[in-house]
Amino acid sequence: MATKTLIGPFTQLLPMSGLPIKGALKDEVIAVIDQGGILISEGQILKIGAFKNLVREADEVHQLDQEIVGTPGFVDAHTHICFGGSRARDYALRNSGKTYLEIAKSGGGIWDTVIKTREATEAHLSQGVVTRANAHLKLGVTSLEVKSGYGLSVEEELKMLRAIKAANTKTVVDLIPTCLAAHIPPKDQSGSPGQYLQKLSEVLLPKIKSEKLSNRIDAFVEESAFSQKEIEPYFKTASAMGFDITVHADQFSTGGSAIAVKYKAVSADHLEASSDKEITLLANSDTIATALPGASFGLGCEFTPARKLLDAGAALAIASDHNPGSAPMGNLLAQASILGAFEKLSNAEVLAGITFRAAAALNLKDRGILAKGYKADIIAFPAVDYREITYHQGQLQPCAVWKNGIKVL
Repeated sequence: MATKTLIGPFTQLLPMSGLPIKGALKDEVIAVIDQGGILISEGQILKIGAFKNLVREADEVHQLDQEIVGTPGFVDAHTHICFGGSRARDYALRNSGKTYLEIAKSGGGIWDTVIKTREATEAHLSQGVVTRANAHLKLGVTSLEVKSGYGLSVEEELKMLRAIKAANTKTVVDLIPTCLAAHIPPKDQSGSPGQYLQKLSEVLLPKIKSEKLSNRIDAFVEESAFSQKEIEPYFKTASAMGFDITVHADQFSTGGSAIAVKYKAVSADHLEASSDKEITLLANSDTIATALPGASFGLGCEFTPARKLLDAGAALAIASDHNPGSAPMGNLLAQASILGAFEKLSNAEVLAGITFRAAAALNLKDRGILAKGYKADIIAFPAVDYREITYHQGQLQPCAVWKNGIKVL
């Protein structure tokens, strides 16, 4: 018979269960279990409740001897942490007033990262993913989406996805791979963007399926990347093959969110340019709206209209967009906390956005809350009140992390 292990007592335990996927949340809806405990077995939660009531059911007890607040492990639903090189030069130029186009013309931008990523070996890329994923783990992230998109050819995209797959065996963080081969049209390929996408459909996607490298397809729908008309055949093919769809949408101009809703995308990410029209469209769909405050910090642009999205009834996730160009910070909690201050989000909305609503943005139904049958992914903060977590804007870091019921930090 499997061992039953009890962890606790937590001064406060926040299960984040029983809350809706969509819409605004007041702090009053957060259930707080004082002196709580979590009973686990074989990596899953069996029961949560008052610690003293669970002791008699446990075979082992991992006693906590300090004041601690426990929450579900964080889920970062949008990152680009598989890459080569650095874009520190771009950042300095951007802060000096250079435009994105000027930087790209001078040898910077996404294409600079493409060159450096192509030069890197699969092993080097994989180790970079492991290093960055482990840094996220120290900040409480136990599940992490990782995109390709800096290869921009069939073989280079496969190299990236294989590197991510290999990295997933070398870190305790769950890595969720996403194919972003439709990031921008490659500069070194003859033919139209549509012809490039057709090649991806005919050659790359079947190989991804056969090697089981990803079940998610992303695309950047933007004036500087792929138009709505160009991307539709690609999404049709990917959807018919059984891939989940996600979209880089409405970052600088609108249109991407409409495509996301049309193709029943799991999420539409960015949305900084979304107007009331797009907000209403997303709110009336099942597509998760994912805010990426790190990109706003890095580019000095407006935040995703998170408050309006929630008030309209949309589902809001918050992710770091950790990437070498526009979002190098990679601190999910800091970004979510600061977004909350600017967009006037409740603690419930911020924490939902980086736990169960973020899990929904990845179509993951087994994490993001602490309840029977869910993964025992738990993080603990040295505090007596859960409100301290966002109050310190990312500076209050976890003092303990359990992944699948095993203490890893």
